[in-house]
Amino acid sequence: MNIWWIRRDLRLEDNPALSAAIRDGAGVLPVFILDERLLANPAEKRQAFLFAGLRELDADLRRLGSRLIVRSGDPVVELERLGREVPIESIFAEQDVSPYARRRDAAVARQLKLQLVAGLNIQPVSAVLRADGRPYTLFTPYSRAWKALPANDCILPAPITLPLVPDINSLDLPDWPAPDGFPAGEREARRRLAKFLDAPIYDYAVGRDRLDRNSTSALSPYLRFGMLSARQAAAAVRQAAGVAPDTASRAGCEAWLNELIWRDFFQSILYHFPNVLGNAFRTGSHSISWRDDMRDLQAWQSGLTGYPVVDAGMRQLAATGWMHNRARMICASFLVKHLLIHWQAGERWFIQNLIDGDPAANNGGWQWVAGTGTDAAPYFRIFNPVLQGRKFDPDGHYVRRWLPELADVPSEYIHTPWKMSNTGQQEFHVILGQDYPTPIVEHDFARQRAFQAYTGKFA
Repeated sequence: MNIWWIRRDLRLEDNPALSAAIRDGAGVLPVFILDERLLANPAEKRQAFLFAGLRELDADLRRLGSRLIVRSGDPVVELERLGREVPIESIFAEQDVSPYARRRDAAVARQLKLQLVAGLNIQPVSAVLRADGRPYTLFTPYSRAWKALPANDCILPAPITLPLVPDINSLDLPDWPAPDGFPAGEREARRRLAKFLDAPIYDYAVGRDRLDRNSTSALSPYLRFGMLSARQAAAAVRQAAGVAPDTASRAGCEAWLNELIWRDFFQSILYHFPNVLGNAFRTGSHSISWRDDMRDLQAWQSGLTGYPVVDAGMRQLAATGWMHNRARMICASFLVKHLLIHWQAGERWFIQNLIDGDPAANNGGWQWVAGTGTDAAPYFRIFNPVLQGRKFDPDGHYVRRWLPELADVPSEYIHTPWKMSNTGQQEFHVILGQDYPTPIVEHDFARQRAFQAYTGKFA
């Protein structure tokens, strides 16, 4: 019997590891190990989403005559123990790229017959390289090389049936409900993809940054845990582009495909440069004098900075475990450039709270904003949170949804409530400094301070 070792591929369709385990007809044992090292890091919402997804996968497996075997502990120990309970020929698993995953898999491979199969990305990390074999470190040439490769849109079918699993012990999964707004599982992932491709994708190029609209797919948690494969998403968007009614609609498809390529790119960066998880990619940034201000950090974490669009994003994160991508950039820029707090503090907070928290994408995004990473935003790009709010939430619908204390504030002041008179504050039921904070830092001052901190660090 073969083990299908499930890690972040919680699906039956287009699952190369599952297909490889099935191929030789030896029988398949679906196994998930509650890795004590990974679960030790606090990430309650993401772990709840994972457990809910595993329960859905178990239900799908049972409909095919199989079931999920759950164990807890060190993967090497638990897989060896399974091998003593059931004759095991090989272990098949989807290749992962994080430093911990690679160390874990190397340790398993030293003791057991482990076969790693590509499937995490659309294009494997070894497929998109320069002519001399070196990895790309800039997105544009990477994306050109990526797009020049043959499109592999051949989706592996889900099995129709699976062999009965031997009568061996399996642990109960924690009975944590999925976060509100994000039902877990493969069926939900495919439903969301179909809904997005039905129309919103065609407006994606122009609408994706609007905070007040449902213009994004919200598929990132499902891609994070492989409830939908990245290849499925890419194949679907290419099909949508083929039937797009006009040039603007095709541009929407192209813009979303580029987001999937960014995902592959950050996975490639982490694979080839694993030290980015603990260090800036650009070594010149090591000498920046970051501020260690716990009070400002906590205000940012709590959504109490006094800048409504920043606070709305942070409270959306706290409530749902997810945040609109434009809000992520605004909030990250505010922490790093306005408060001059180290990007790693923000990286840790996001990875702790995001249900789609992925080491590669999270690190890549934070280093991009901070100007410390590969192909990063220039140090002098400092988002003005007022202008960002007015541009991407012009009537304040996003702000009012997540900041109920500003519900009655008119659009004129929704992104600058501190400009209201005392009479206006009373009229619109929000007293600054009491019901909602005044800005913890003034924009022009923060901008100049960031310039001074960054200047000369990136020569």
